[in-house]
Amino acid sequence: MFKQSRLLKKLDHTLLAVVALIIIFSLVVIFSATKDDTVLKKDFIKQILFVVIGMGAMIFMVNINYEDLARHMKKLYILNLILLGAVIFMGDSALGAQRWIEIGPFRFQPSEFAKLIIIICFAAFLNSRQGKLRSFKDLMPCFAFIGAPLILILKQPDLGTSLVFMAIMFGMLFAAGARPWLLFCLVAGGLAFVSLWIWAHFWCEANSSFHLWIPLKDYQLNRLTIFLNPWDDWHGDGYHIIQSQIAIGQGGFLGRGLFQGSQTHGDFLPIQDTDFIFSVVGEELGFVGAVALLFLFFILIYRCVCIAVNAKDNFGYLVATGVISMIAFHVLVNVGMTTGIMPVTGIPLPMFSYGGSSMITNLAALGLLLSINMKKQNIMF
Repeated sequence: MFKQSRLLKKLDHTLLAVVALIIIFSLVVIFSATKDDTVLKKDFIKQILFVVIGMGAMIFMVNINYEDLARHMKKLYILNLILLGAVIFMGDSALGAQRWIEIGPFRFQPSEFAKLIIIICFAAFLNSRQGKLRSFKDLMPCFAFIGAPLILILKQPDLGTSLVFMAIMFGMLFAAGARPWLLFCLVAGGLAFVSLWIWAHFWCEANSSFHLWIPLKDYQLNRLTIFLNPWDDWHGDGYHIIQSQIAIGQGGFLGRGLFQGSQTHGDFLPIQDTDFIFSVVGEELGFVGAVALLFLFFILIYRCVCIAVNAKDNFGYLVATGVISMIAFHVLVNVGMTTGIMPVTGIPLPMFSYGGSSMITNLAALGLLLSINMKKQNIMF
């Protein structure tokens, strides 16, 4: 009992406080975004339940010995593939994608849980390769390791989660000692190649009878490119970005006031409690509210970095780096998407957008970081 009390005192209370503030902030904004829609209003009630379940997942992860997870890497990796493969055969479709599995009253998205599982598995995989990631040849097994679940996610299709996997992979490779210039060349070369491929595809469609194959559906291609000039298709694929920019622009410095957003409550802003919830913050709480939210995320990521650099072993350090890469990429892309400087990829704002699988995954991941931090403190007893 005394030891348990000592351990509780070693929790990162700053991180917990920031998480609590982000979640409370999100519930207020979700309530505002859904209060005028009878159907969406149920999302607010569900989100409270998701928070409770997520807190349970966080407590569970805090109390496990994170070092034991490395020994179960193969089992977790296979489980991950089974869950992602099951979506293809028994998943439910929504918004043009097959990403969810229903079991009775429960509906969950395996690709969200896959993010945390792949962080744990990849950390164990890299832990045995520390100092052996000096060339492109050395990185090939890492690409294959991430590639198997990535292909299953692309099959759904879920481009947003696929990009998150890439961010996690490169973030963890950097932490594992891969040469920065090699990673930079791979990222820059990959972006240049994809951009050229997309450009060539559109050019062939417009100027010749030759069809250049590309492994993306038409709506995915349009989402990737329409942000460059959304007014080219203002009533179609560009509508989301335009309405989001109008909402944020109308917010000004102090915002129009909570529950007063005309874009939000006039049904102009699409999927306002999930992908575009940052637009609600910008419209109703203005620049001040948006900066306050981003500051909370900055403190959260900063505390995660502190846990990573002080981890007692390399496995804990790599796991923490994977979680940091996941959260930071989510924030960067979601805010960039809603402000119109990045493609619309459907990536939610961590612990802020509506969604059970995302909430549970993020809170479980932070619980794992707290466990890593407590283990570091525990060796001081």
